[in-house]
Amino acid sequence: MRMEDISLTQLQVLESHVLWLALALAIVLGWVVQRTHFCTMGALSDVLLMRDATRLRQWTLALAVSMLGLAAMSALGWLSAMDSIYAVARFPWLSFALGGFLFGIGMVLASGCPTKNLVRLGGGSLKALVVLLVMGLSAQATMRGAPGLLRVRLMDPVTTGVESGPFVGQWLSTVAGLGATEGMLAAAVLVALPLLLWVFRGPGFFQLNNLLAGLGIGVILLATWWVSGVLGHVPEHPETLEPLFVSTASGRMEGLSFTGPVAQWLDAFVYLADGRKRITFGMALVPGVLIGAALSAWRSGEFRWEGFTRTSDLARHLIGAVLMGVGGVSAMGCTFGQGLTGLSTLNWGSLVAVAAIVVGAWLALRVQWWLAERHG
Repeated sequence: MRMEDISLTQLQVLESHVLWLALALAIVLGWVVQRTHFCTMGALSDVLLMRDATRLRQWTLALAVSMLGLAAMSALGWLSAMDSIYAVARFPWLSFALGGFLFGIGMVLASGCPTKNLVRLGGGSLKALVVLLVMGLSAQATMRGAPGLLRVRLMDPVTTGVESGPFVGQWLSTVAGLGATEGMLAAAVLVALPLLLWVFRGPGFFQLNNLLAGLGIGVILLATWWVSGVLGHVPEHPETLEPLFVSTASGRMEGLSFTGPVAQWLDAFVYLADGRKRITFGMALVPGVLIGAALSAWRSGEFRWEGFTRTSDLARHLIGAVLMGVGGVSAMGCTFGQGLTGLSTLNWGSLVAVAAIVVGAWLALRVQWWLAERHG
């Protein structure tokens, strides 16, 4: 049976397969992140406070693997970055810059990004539960509430773009006279190879924990691209006859992202019974990470109940959660959504958003360090 001839019943079965595979991959992701202590904020903190780039090299390895893998799958004709949510001719740079900056500050105040808080919740942290609930609520408001109106009216109209297209590979194709596919592959190689040389300089990085974090998360990201963009791609919907990426909230190919899906779970918790809500690809990732992290914490004996002991700590996490929700939606992604997933496509918008996240997080870490020294 060709995918063009798929029936509605077969489409429902395919949707189920896509969601279950997304859940399974997320369980592995949660286990790896908990097991290796993979963390974007932690990587930046280690560099600033301890001059240790080990976790940053883990993150960079995952990025390089995902870049090369996605470019290879595109060159083989399996999928195309043009089908992803990052393929927009002009992106709202002001939203991306301000949103990324707020998100970076927020993830420092909230002790980690949404992914890290899901992992911490799996390890018994009730502090992370509060962060996720408040972040989800503020993200929902930024998507559909009063803050969302301000975003749509004031920031989203401020856009920019590159004439060659949304991806660095397209610009390289124009400059070097390459075909579109060749340009995308060449860009990935030119960016990823120097990153890999930096990651593997010296023998110290060659440890199981580091390789598991970098290679493991990179491969998981590629697997989610394949599930969403290859397995879940239907050339013609049996009723509309339009191309379809099943189970995705955007209707396009999606990878790993967590800010929006956490907000969608809050919405589903309240309104799922009305029959118009459905579980999406991104939503299936959220419980998967939680389950995987809980299994890893339980097996390693690291599961510990944790709560707030000081009002100041609660206030800091609440502010961070709000900033992450507002910033994550405005920037169209978190450290996974715009970070690893977005940067794997080498699109201009993700470069702006991730740079802003780094600046915001770096500033918040510097302020925290200054306050700690001031108060002993």
